[in-house]
Amino acid sequence: MTQTAALRVETLPNVAMPAPPKPASSGAKAQPEDATKYAIAARGITKSFKAGTQKVDVLKGIDLLIEPGEIALVMGPSGSGKSTLLAAVSGLLRPDGGVVTTLGQDLWKMPKAKIDRFRLINSGFIFQGFNLFPALSAQQQVEQVLRFMKMPPAQKDYAVSTLMDVGLGHRLTNRPDKLSGGEKQRVAIARALAKKPKLIFADEPTSALDGENGHIVMDLLRKCAKEQGATVLCVTHDGRLARFADRVITIEDGVITSTNADPAQFTH
Repeated sequence: MTQTAALRVETLPNVAMPAPPKPASSGAKAQPEDATKYAIAARGITKSFKAGTQKVDVLKGIDLLIEPGEIALVMGPSGSGKSTLLAAVSGLLRPDGGVVTTLGQDLWKMPKAKIDRFRLINSGFIFQGFNLFPALSAQQQVEQVLRFMKMPPAQKDYAVSTLMDVGLGHRLTNRPDKLSGGEKQRVAIARALAKKPKLIFADEPTSALDGENGHIVMDLLRKCAKEQGATVLCVTHDGRLARFADRVITIEDGVITSTNADPAQFTH
């Protein structure tokens, strides 16, 4: 550089330059995905139980996202935590930690009475043990739910039509002791669907049934759910059910191992 050029540089006016932007903090956390766009959004769900003096961790920080109208199957061996997970996201069992957002509501921030009401209005449940009232006929089982919903007496006709939809029009007056296992489960499905829930939770719905009745039950559940636009979360260890689901989620030892497993791996 010549002496003249150096002089020009040294005599440039002292102009304040804008400060460079600050780099993002390495500890900054990404904004959480909007949970309200999912029918069910569970984040960091934990649950443990005591077995004698030992603490057993059943759910270990589980994240679960279920789309509206989706039929999602959670599969895992016995003791993997799948039934506990279903109970935690459906409002039946309070988790130790984490957040459950269901139909846009922060489920476990609501008082117990509101959770009970939320389940009554929005959720249908199907269990492996059927949970039918021994003294009530098939029709009365369905009417009982509609009565709790405070629906008008005309809904009795709807109870009948719902039972006819699941092929039990000829069993309306039969009590559980006069029904086969497959028929009992179809009554339970009719009871769950009669109030047109937005959410259907099924816990091992086919474990007490033979293959033929298991397929009938799942066909009915899928058909009715799709017609009503309900979201279905079903937990099972029965690999035969994988083909009925829109998506298969796997769980083992309290941890989700796949959020979109290949159904073919469960066929026998």
